[in-house]
Amino acid sequence: MSRYLLKRLSMAAFTLYAVMTITFVMIQSIPGGPEDYIRAQLMQSRGDGSISMAQVSQLAERSMNIDPTDPMHVQYVEYMSNMLQGDLGESLHFAAPVDEIIVQAMPWTLFLLSIATLLTFSAGIVLGAIMAYLEGSRFDVGTTVVSMFLNSIPYYIFALLAIALLAYDWGLFPASGHHPTGAEPALSASYFIDVVHHATLPILSLVITGLGGVALTMRGNAIQVIGEDYIRVANLRGVPGRQIATRYVGRNALLPMYTSLMISIGFMFGGAVVLEEIFAYEGIGWYLLEAVNARDYPLMMGSFLIITLAVIVFILIADLTYSKIDPRVEQEDSREAY
Repeated sequence: MSRYLLKRLSMAAFTLYAVMTITFVMIQSIPGGPEDYIRAQLMQSRGDGSISMAQVSQLAERSMNIDPTDPMHVQYVEYMSNMLQGDLGESLHFAAPVDEIIVQAMPWTLFLLSIATLLTFSAGIVLGAIMAYLEGSRFDVGTTVVSMFLNSIPYYIFALLAIALLAYDWGLFPASGHHPTGAEPALSASYFIDVVHHATLPILSLVITGLGGVALTMRGNAIQVIGEDYIRVANLRGVPGRQIATRYVGRNALLPMYTSLMISIGFMFGGAVVLEEIFAYEGIGWYLLEAVNARDYPLMMGSFLIITLAVIVFILIADLTYSKIDPRVEQEDSREAY
């Protein structure tokens, strides 16, 4: 194992440990913690205030796998031990194990974000390359202005406009959900078409508002590479233009975009919280916001941990694979994703 790989894995492990610790401290410090919530739930269900502390502690331990009557450092050790074993506790709001909820929700979020990211970067890279090739033309000026405008629009604003126009006014797409109400998941073409139809507006919101930024970045990278001396030398030596565009300009302009792609995938998990809430798309982000509103601490901590883990994993993949694409990274150890 190389020193570079060991360093990146150590940093990722420490980041995950720090996030788990900070999450535990923050949630325990919030006024009206899990004990108060459970006590309120019991009082509401029984209609009286005769709830003993032992009952509250028993339910809190069953839900969060920690005993609230224990000292804080004992609760922290139990919490970390359970997290490392994959035991995330039981949701107070949905009355189901947190890991089962996350396993059920994660594929929908991955489906949504992977397609949106792939379309955003594919279209943005192609558009940015054309803009750089036609630098200074009307097409370049026009698309630059449009790209800057689209990049300045928050995705959730575009999502609300898309729902108002494309869902309610024109009725082209459904406004919520990830499949028709009452439909059972099945490996059939009709079910897959329904899923894509329901995911169109969320995906469109991310692609339209993210496309401009990718195109502008690719345009800047390509123009910078075109101005390098080795490109002029290649032209003077009579290297065909297509070979210069694909082998020299395209490849070197795409290197910085690769890191941005992997980081964007990770950070989109955080953005999925608002997007999935707008479209009532029951992914990991929708469940996280539901947990916050219901003060469902086990589900809140589990969802937040999974989102953080996704960000760390994708950034780690970007770091480790980028060194294979550009060997200078491993030699110089100076161009890291984070």
